[in-house]
Amino acid sequence: MNRADEQFMRECFRLAEKGRGFVSPNPLVGAVLVKSGRIVACGYHHRFGGAHAEIDCLNRYRGDCSNATLYVNLEPCEHRGKTPPCTDRIIQAGVRRVVAAMKDPNPLVSGRGIGRLRRAGIRVNVGVLQDEARDLNRHFVRHITARRPYVHVKIAQTFDGFIAGRNSQPRWISSIPSRRLVHRWRAEHDAVLVGAGTVLADNPRLDVRLVRGRSPAVVILDGRLNVPYGSRLLKRDVPIYLFAAAAAMRRKLLKAARLRAMGIMIVPLRAERGGRVPLDEVLGELYMRNIGSVLVEGGSEVFAQFLYEGPVDQVSIFLAPCVLGSGIPAFGLEAGRRRFRTAFKADRMVAAKVGRDILIQAYSELGG
Repeated sequence: MNRADEQFMRECFRLAEKGRGFVSPNPLVGAVLVKSGRIVACGYHHRFGGAHAEIDCLNRYRGDCSNATLYVNLEPCEHRGKTPPCTDRIIQAGVRRVVAAMKDPNPLVSGRGIGRLRRAGIRVNVGVLQDEARDLNRHFVRHITARRPYVHVKIAQTFDGFIAGRNSQPRWISSIPSRRLVHRWRAEHDAVLVGAGTVLADNPRLDVRLVRGRSPAVVILDGRLNVPYGSRLLKRDVPIYLFAAAAAMRRKLLKAARLRAMGIMIVPLRAERGGRVPLDEVLGELYMRNIGSVLVEGGSEVFAQFLYEGPVDQVSIFLAPCVLGSGIPAFGLEAGRRRFRTAFKADRMVAAKVGRDILIQAYSELGG
């Protein structure tokens, strides 16, 4: 590995970021074409279903590629999906060398693109800034290897651990810069998830009105099918998935039928004690619907269920410089009294100041 390779790979990372919030469940990919130590063309994956980064890059160069090196942060694909294999175009262009940051994490295709290029006589180097490349595509790596969405739990709480006061009107705890950051996260995830209690108490919109970006799908955990028809979430022009216990749906056939008539996708699930729905079923259903990442936004019992029962890949906690003295704790007390072997364990933590708040982020390792 040399400094030039690292420099050009970092440019791939920069380009790949431009697709965040638009390409999922596909990965973020950037590509640069280099001749005589100079970048002559750049490209990235703009949107799901669009041209891959390698094709976008090569389409922007009309010269001879026989002495060129193509840098890309993910192994070029060999399989045929919505677009033809990128390896075909790279070989046809006559590229001499390909540098990839990492292999495709999908065990069904990992290494196939590299093998095809090498058989065609192209020099291939793999592993330049590999750890950074995996972190760039955390959502995709988890989604493709674990066969479930990447799970990011977001909590805004006071210094004394409350997310809201009891029996009071909803109020903002975090600062405007923190809320703007959360809206950006929403645009970068495929779906936002809340429990029925949050819908009933706060009647949230869960949109991206503070930033420019794609509006995510909405997921509601409503074991007892209690969410009212007039909820603002149910009026959103995005896919809405409502998970309810099969028994509750049988008891409330008319309500379920009316919700479906409104365009709500109701998914029947087995229910656990207290009307909670099993998270493994929820995430499995979302995976089957091509949801690659989920931002969990509340409430208290939902936070506890995810953190104690899992799985969780990232936790972001905004600590606001205020106290309530009493109210709704960040984590439901009922779940907190139980012990779970699958409880979230952080492998890496970082902290930063956002507005007047302190943001603490914890990550689990991707593994592999």
